[in-house]
Amino acid sequence: MKKPTKRGWGLVLLTVALAGTLAAATMLPGLATPGINSASTLLARGTDQSPGTLPFREGTDVVVAQNTFEVGGSSGWHSHPGGVIVVVQQGELTLYRSVGNHCESTRYTAGQSFIERPDDVLNGVNTGSIQTIVYAVFPNVPIGGPTRVDVANDPGTCPGV
Repeated sequence: MKKPTKRGWGLVLLTVALAGTLAAATMLPGLATPGINSASTLLARGTDQSPGTLPFREGTDVVVAQNTFEVGGSSGWHSHPGGVIVVVQQGELTLYRSVGNHCESTRYTAGQSFIERPDDVLNGVNTGSIQTIVYAVFPNVPIGGPTRVDVANDPGTCPGV
């Protein structure tokens, strides 16, 4: 009887590995359970354009809202006590941030997302040519509390906004 070569053993091991992978792959779908009388509707999806994160704290509300901006419409100067995660579903939104004594602006379009950190003072303006729709997720909202704090006066760092 001929002694198996290294190549022969390699082929045997490869065949066993492939057979095991195929067997596992065909068995796994049987382990899942389908939903019953339920549905999920994707409302918006966007690729994050912001550095950093927002923490979620136990014992606080998470609030989801749809915000609509007509052409030229704006959110007004405001902040969010717990921050917000925003997905632009349609149109574009230019976000003006008052940072110290200067203004920063960033334009976001459909398919993009961004975060607003807690207590950032900002104003979102529809600078596009169609209605803008965004979906916002507000973490860390005190139970039953507001998601937004209006800023009484324009901070003066972004002239004309």
